Formats: sequence, C-alpha cells, structure tokens
Amino acid sequence: MAKEIIIKRKTARRGDDGHKIISVRMRDELVERLDELSAKTDRSRNEVINLLLEAAVDIVRVEE
Repeated sequence: MAKEIIIKRKTARRGDDGHKIISVRMRDELVERLDELSAKTDRSRNEVINLLLEAAVDIVRVEE
C-alpha cells in the first residue's frame, strides 16, 4: 500500500484571478492610437487600455 497520497493544489481557472475577459468594438482609428501608445510605452495594448480605463473611471462625472 502507498505510504502517502499527494494531491496538488488546484490552480485558478481563467477568470478566477480577479480579471474578466470582455469584448469591445472600437473604431480602427482608436485601435491605431492605442497601438501607438502601446509602442511608445513598451506596454501591451491590454495594459494601456486598462491604465486608461482605471484613470477615466476615477475622473468621470455623470450629469443628471
């Protein structure tokens, strides 16, 4: 009989890491501008979009 049973910890499945995958339609011109920022900052397009959205959410004002 085996002396010990080894069970590996369960790894987080996609989406369980606090991030969600979403799909967004954008105009070609906006994607080009994002790609330019990406190249200038040596960051991925995804990183640039997240940085911009985080900043925008903090400064947006909703008018009634």
